[in-house]
Amino acid sequence: MKTIHRMLAISMTAAGLASAMPLAYAAKDTQTALLAEAQVTEAQARATALTKVPHGTVQSAELEREHGRLIWSFDIARPSVKGVHEVNVDAKTGKIVLVKKETAAQEAREAKADDIRAK
Repeated sequence: MKTIHRMLAISMTAAGLASAMPLAYAAKDTQTALLAEAQVTEAQARATALTKVPHGTVQSAELEREHGRLIWSFDIARPSVKGVHEVNVDAKTGKIVLVKKETAAQEAREAKADDIRAK
């Protein structure tokens, strides 16, 4: 009976690992697919975004699909200004689709929500 339980436990563990492996690669495949779909490079989008925040420095950049639109999202900080500006550039057209100032508290909430979605 112990042998059957061990075999069952081993097979369940193997099945769990096998099903988890595709999930680990799914995020990479998704990012690869998004990059393949983008017609505007990160460098091009970054240059466009920086035109909206003079003397800004990009703190983070991310290619993502938001509200059905493929965008490059940049958090841009300016010296001696609290918070950041979020600038979204359409990854297909290169046009700016959003410019919004975020406080440190808003940034923290957004980062927490991103962490929860990643799990």
